[in-house]
Amino acid sequence: MNLLDGFGMDTITMAGSLEAKLSAMKDAGFSQVMLMARDLVTHPGGVPAAVAAVHASGLRPTGFQVLRDFEGLSGHLHGYKVDIAKSMLEMCAATGSKVLLACSSTSRHATDDLDHIARDLKKLAMMALPLGIKVAYEGLSWGRTVNEFTTSWDVVCRADCPNLGIGLDSFHIFAANTALDAIEDLDPDKIFLVQLSDFMWHETPTFEDRMTTARTFRVFPGEGVHSEALADLVLRLDRIGYRGDYSFEVFNDDYQQLPLATVAERARKSATWLHDSVLHRSAPLPAWTRTNTPT
Repeated sequence: MNLLDGFGMDTITMAGSLEAKLSAMKDAGFSQVMLMARDLVTHPGGVPAAVAAVHASGLRPTGFQVLRDFEGLSGHLHGYKVDIAKSMLEMCAATGSKVLLACSSTSRHATDDLDHIARDLKKLAMMALPLGIKVAYEGLSWGRTVNEFTTSWDVVCRADCPNLGIGLDSFHIFAANTALDAIEDLDPDKIFLVQLSDFMWHETPTFEDRMTTARTFRVFPGEGVHSEALADLVLRLDRIGYRGDYSFEVFNDDYQQLPLATVAERARKSATWLHDSVLHRSAPLPAWTRTNTPT
């Protein structure tokens, strides 16, 4: 058994072709990958070739991202987003992904009515149900109405749909300075995805600060200034019974300029740190990791 099975990388972290990214992840010991729609639609061979590459890699898709600004709209805007969601769900299903990530809306055209938002998300989940897909709703830290996981959890509870849950992202939790005590209020069976990353400064006081940092300068867990809080977050999730996947959601302009193997190695060290030093899992890691410790 590969003891990094619980951890995966996001394709957005690396430069290069989809095939090269998948190969670097597998060579580093990962067994899963978080895919983006962009991986499919920009592939030189088109969507079918990209899907074939994912299947051939042997990596299990952690999930598929990202549906943006879906909820809270009305009239022609809502109809437009429903069409977009259908296409996203079709690509998600084609890759074998079981989770579609939907981020909270930033649109000024969206309502702030949480019941309306919940109804829209329930509709999305019902669209996903025949495809065997779960929808993970994530609160962006610059979302118009939903910008903390406590609110995204409220909305999910209002929708009360079996295949609608939440996605947690450590960056957005730390950027919004959300109290980790609220983790205790979550149902672990309704946490469909956890994305992990850190960053190099303590405060992101404005939405603009959060967006800039999130899109250009996240780092792997254990590399930033929030390591203690990130470890606390993971341990709290473990204590409430979360046994799902962790994906490294790391947008970093510097990593886009490094060799794929170098970036994948940094991710592997991060996973080793979480496995050994944070979760203290008792089973030994594979031989190729035993002599390596995170820096």
